[in-house]
Amino acid sequence: MARAATTSDAFNAIAEPQRRQILVLLRDGERPVNDLARDLGMTQPQASKHLRVLREVGLVRVRGAGKQRLYGLDAHGLRPVHEWLGGFERFWSGGFDRLDAYVRELKQTGQEGPHDGNDE
Repeated sequence: MARAATTSDAFNAIAEPQRRQILVLLRDGERPVNDLARDLGMTQPQASKHLRVLREVGLVRVRGAGKQRLYGLDAHGLRPVHEWLGGFERFWSGGFDRLDAYVRELKQTGQEGPHDGNDE
């Protein structure tokens, strides 16, 4: 029986850790598949499969440069993920706000962090 496609959108494509790592590597600029494969510790065919999936969902673009094909990040494809995650931002930003308030409170009451043992 044929396996159902599980990479039909950005969410499914980035569910695979090695694909996320490819996107991280491509943040710094275009790279040939052999460089990506080497940095990820995988074979060129394995890297090519991951790149194909990322290309099909619009997260990676490819262009020819002489004899090489260079792969680059197409961050526009991450917009649906970013928009979905935005709905959860209040959960982590609230935690940072509380931490900031606590630090301000400590400063106002004159409490300091741990000492280095050189009290004079």
